[in-house]
Amino acid sequence: MKIFITGASGFIGGSVAEHLRDAGHQILGLVRSSEKADALKQRGIESLIGSLDDSAILAKGARMTDSTINAADSDHRGAAEALISALAGTGKALIHTGGSSIVVDDAKGEFASEDIFEDDAPFNVLAHRRGRYEVDCTVRAAGVTQGLRGLVICPTTVYGTGRGLRFDSDQIPKLMAKSRDRRAGVYIGKGLNIWSNVFVDDLCSLFALALEKGPSGAFFFAENGESTLIKVAEAISATLGFEGRTEPWDLAEATAELGAWPQIALGTNCRVRATNARRLLDWRPTGPSLAESLSRNQR
Repeated sequence: MKIFITGASGFIGGSVAEHLRDAGHQILGLVRSSEKADALKQRGIESLIGSLDDSAILAKGARMTDSTINAADSDHRGAAEALISALAGTGKALIHTGGSSIVVDDAKGEFASEDIFEDDAPFNVLAHRRGRYEVDCTVRAAGVTQGLRGLVICPTTVYGTGRGLRFDSDQIPKLMAKSRDRRAGVYIGKGLNIWSNVFVDDLCSLFALALEKGPSGAFFFAENGESTLIKVAEAISATLGFEGRTEPWDLAEATAELGAWPQIALGTNCRVRATNARRLLDWRPTGPSLAESLSRNQR
């Protein structure tokens, strides 16, 4: 199969591209520069040069391949709509990569929520995540009404070393960097909030299964465990050799340093269960836990 992947030089898109290439598929990646295109070519991956704002390039990539994976930006509605338009009536697969922050609360690290969401459970979307949720809904609806196989994979905190050009994910490396600076594992508030998580290689296997047999219109959380953020801080501290020392990172300070991201990804609860992946696709994650991965792959 020939597969078009946006974000092919990124952490998730690059890892999925390598996984599928190793499985025998031909990969066509969307990248922003000739330098990245050259780097992917050395790894056996062809490229189109463009951005998510280039609807003609997106349509070209989607039409000249058998399936499309959008792994570049969970929030880019224009890109999702361009891919849907290009694939309408073809019966081809479009897998959109979402993000589990659509279910977050506003805990500020002060408490652990008892709310745990399965894939098709109702939930309230905070205003700053509604755009992302609406993109998910658009892809799923297109899979039912527009003659393509549209579905959504929704990762939680992704950990482990990337397989493509980008080795590092988002959440854990930023916590690692601040913890190195402080010489202690950091967390927001009391660190009692909980996030689900998934090992990067297990996430790649979920994409492969979804390509093979994911039903149109389906939604798949990707998780294989969860942890409080203070436990994550303890694991990071131990990995960095700080003897388990931890300390709070003031949310206002974190926001001033990193923008709105800490309010969404570090101080909230985000607890989900990948019921559809296990039930519909027979997904069986085998990777190490987050703490085990940190201890094995200190960077």
